[in-house]
This record gives sequence, structure tokens and C-alpha cells, in this order.
Amino acid sequence: MRMQPEPAMRTDSRPGKSRRSPLQTLYKGDQQPELLAAQRSLQGRREHLEQGCLSHKRKRQVLSPEDLKHLIVDDKHGLIYCYVPKVACTNWKRVLMVLTSDGRYINPLAIPANEAHVAGNLRTLSEFSVPEINRRLRSYLKFIFVREPFERLVSAYRNKFTRSYNTAFHKRYGTKIIRRNRPDPEPEALEKGSDVSFPEFVQYLVDPRTQREEPFNEHWERVHSLCHPCLIHYDLVGKYETLEPDAQAVLELAGVQGTLQFPTSGKSTRTDGNMAARFFKHISPFYQKKLFNLYRMDFLLFNYSTPEYLRTR
Repeated sequence: MRMQPEPAMRTDSRPGKSRRSPLQTLYKGDQQPELLAAQRSLQGRREHLEQGCLSHKRKRQVLSPEDLKHLIVDDKHGLIYCYVPKVACTNWKRVLMVLTSDGRYINPLAIPANEAHVAGNLRTLSEFSVPEINRRLRSYLKFIFVREPFERLVSAYRNKFTRSYNTAFHKRYGTKIIRRNRPDPEPEALEKGSDVSFPEFVQYLVDPRTQREEPFNEHWERVHSLCHPCLIHYDLVGKYETLEPDAQAVLELAGVQGTLQFPTSGKSTRTDGNMAARFFKHISPFYQKKLFNLYRMDFLLFNYSTPEYLRTR
């Protein structure tokens, strides 16, 4: 599928809206004074991403509809959101269900998490024709939320492999990981796949056979592979580390900040850098280096520094 080049600044063609693009307002910094620092940060991230893409230009890639299945579309407010698992995507899906529901949903937190992930509740860009895809890419506000790559990875491991209720993941991936990486596994482990260690998970990720056999699962796939930020020019790059102000900026640009609040997380055991460091303590320098190389582009494009706890030299 050939996609037309996108303009650097979106022009707002939606009916009933000001002729001036919300992004022009955002990046000219003439909103409320307390938002100026957040605006400058958002602009800096977008510029860093553009520079990173120029510096690491690869052979021109043509996107297929399959590549666009993570881009959720809100036609009512002119939004495109690329969801990244383990980066507040459940709450963003809840918010978008409220925005697109014509009053059926009012409170994002009243929507059960499993309902937010039901295919068909939200439209994705992959469902449209090529001309319709290109029209939306040119004129809609496109945003993405990212997270420090190894904190996201540890969060995915904890959620999918250390929770007893995730039996589907244990069967689908855990059994394969144990069979491939554990010497003399117990029959029960081979059958259930419920006790995968983090070092075993890392070995599975860096093994070339893994991606030859099938694409990474979306929970540990690299952001640049899920959302194609060097081909799709995102207007806003939000970060998990500054989730609340960044989400507020998106809702302001969508014109719904007075009617909708982004849900705040009440998690007390959120995966942070200290927790990631504890997990990586058991990974050898050899595997740390291989894993960093695997996620290197996400570190570079989204301006995350190499973690201090890595022993890759």
C-alpha cells in the first residue's frame, strides 16, 4: 500500500473547527502559561524523533493495512492513536471508547479492562480504503505514548508470565520458552509453561529463531515496529513517565478537556527503573548487550538513555 507524504504540520479540515490548527496553537506556545513547559517538551520530543529517523534512514518501506492495525481512529474528534501495550493503552482505549460512543459511555473507568480490548469496539486505520487512510493521516491529530523500553519489557514479563490467571500466555509462549531454554524441564512445566524465569524470557527474545518463526507478540514488540514513527509523522509523542500532563495536552487539543478526565493509575507496584534493575541483575552482560541491541531503536528514537544498571562493556 502506498501512502502519500504527510505534511509536517496538520491542517484542520474538520467542520465547525477553527481554521487554525490546534497544533499551531500548541507549538507556538500561546496557551496557558502553566502548559508552556509541557508544550516545549512535546515539541522537543517530536523534533528528536524526526532527527532520529533522518539519522537512521533505512530502505523505503511500503506500509500494508496489517501495519496499521495498532492505529485507532476517532473520526468525531479527528484523532489517530497508536496503542502500545504496557504504556497505559487500556486507559487510552477507554477514553477513546467514551469519545466515539455518542453518549453510551461517560466514565472511562466504568468500562471493564477486558471490554476495552475487545476487537471491534474501536475502529483501526487498517479497516479503511487507501484513499481514506491517506486522508486521515494528512488531516487528523496523530499521537503515540511510549515508555522506557526495558521498564516496559519487565512490565510485560511480570504481567504475562508471573500472574497465575494468564494461562493463555503460559500455554502459548511459556511452554515454548521452557522447551527451548531450560535443560531437563519438569513435565508439568512443559505442559503448563507457568514458571518462565526472566532470564529464560530474555534468551527467547534474543534468539534469532524467535522472529524467524513468527512476529513478536505486541506486548514485547518494539514501538518502532508497532507504530512506524519514521513513516507516520506523529504530532505528539507522549511518555508514560509524564503520562498525566501529556494526556491532558492531547485532550486539550481534542477539545474535550472540560468533559473528560484521563484516568489516573492507582497501581502501587508499577514497574520502574529500580524494579527493572533488580530483574536485569540476573542477566549476563552478553545477554544484556544482545537485548539492548534488539531495542536500540526505541531507545534512540524516543530519547531514552542507556540504563545505568546495564553491564554491556
